[in-house]
Amino acid sequence: MTEEPLRNTVSEPPGTGTEAEPAAARAPAAGAAPMSRRFRGFLPVVVDIESGGFNADTDALLEIAAVLIDMGGDGVLNRGATHSFHVKPFEGARLDPASLSITGIDPFHPLRPALPERDALQRIFREIRHAVRAYDCRRAILVGHNAAFDISFLNAAVKRTDVKRNPFHPFSCFDTATLAGAALGQTVLAKAVTVAGLPWDSSSAHSAVYDAERTADLFCLICNRFRDSFLDAEARARALGWLSEPTAEAESDAPPT
Repeated sequence: MTEEPLRNTVSEPPGTGTEAEPAAARAPAAGAAPMSRRFRGFLPVVVDIESGGFNADTDALLEIAAVLIDMGGDGVLNRGATHSFHVKPFEGARLDPASLSITGIDPFHPLRPALPERDALQRIFREIRHAVRAYDCRRAILVGHNAAFDISFLNAAVKRTDVKRNPFHPFSCFDTATLAGAALGQTVLAKAVTVAGLPWDSSSAHSAVYDAERTADLFCLICNRFRDSFLDAEARARALGWLSEPTAEAESDAPPT
């Protein structure tokens, strides 16, 4: 029996019942106006990176998954499409055997369809830019479980490959370990997902796609539970006149040059 090859994937969220199509071909998002207000012009995108160690400057980036967050006209967040790629270790990259034993990744598997870092980043960034425009947002913001890890590897890869037009804010992020600790009393992803009443399959963990999709589900659940709090705060911000000056607000978020 031949071994089935691994694949880079683009998948639609559960329940769509349709084949995935390029984001550029989709109609403008139904929740565009609410989404652009919900996170002050930022579009949350869940990212999970599997690597060959913990040092973003020296250790290989091996898998990357990005899960888009969608919003309906009622303001409810849902997990959107997933874009994921296997990535070739950059030249001279360190591969820690202990890390590889946890993820189960064989970087040199003959059936592993890995792309160079630059190619993988450009493909994912293209889809995210489409989503940012569709939701009338200013830029993307990374959502991750222990997000400091993922954003450090992402920024190191961007710098290493000199990729332009990175849609993500360079340092701001949403950490679901923090959100889950506050909302659910759990900071470990598996435990937070479980006490939230969502399914968790331990045998699928440490795959970039699986971890990113469970993180996206957790992020949506917590944000949706906080929706009344957001609406109250939005009403106060409107009464203070803050929402009438989006240009000044956007400039205050610009990264330092």
